[in-house]
Amino acid sequence: MKVLMLHGINHNMFGKRDPQQYGTVTLAQIDEQLRALGRELGADVESFQTNSEGEMAGRIHQAYADGVDAVLINAGAWTHYSYGLRDALAILSCPIVELHMSNIHAREPFRHHSVFAEIVRGQICGFGVDSYLLGLRAAVSAVKLA
Repeated sequence: MKVLMLHGINHNMFGKRDPQQYGTVTLAQIDEQLRALGRELGADVESFQTNSEGEMAGRIHQAYADGVDAVLINAGAWTHYSYGLRDALAILSCPIVELHMSNIHAREPFRHHSVFAEIVRGQICGFGVDSYLLGLRAAVSAVKLA
C-alpha cells in the first residue's frame, strides 16, 4: 500500500515556528514517525513538502499518475483558500484525509473553513503529531475497506 503525505506551506519550519501552537517537533521527526507506523500497518509512506502551491498541485497530479492508495494532507494556510489545490485533489479517486496539528476550529475565524472539506474522506485536527498518526490509521483503514 502506497500512502502519500503532503505537507504544505511553512511546514519546513516545524520545530521553530510558533512552538506554543505546533510544539517543537520537526518535520523530519513527523515523517519518521509516519514511516515507522506505516511499516507496522503495511503501508509505504512517502512525504512531500513544498512552499510552492504549483509544486504541490504537480505532486498531486503525480500521485494520480502513480496510482497511490491514499493521500494525507496538511496544507497549512492553503486549506482555507486554495481552490486550485482543491481541484487537484478532486482528481484523485483514493481516500484523502485532511489533518492539522492544531484545532483549526478553535483558532482565528478564517481558519474554521476548509475548501477541501467536501472532497476529503475526513478531517483530524487538534492532536499535534498524533493528528498525523491518526490520519494514517484512518487512511489505511479506508483503503482496506474499499
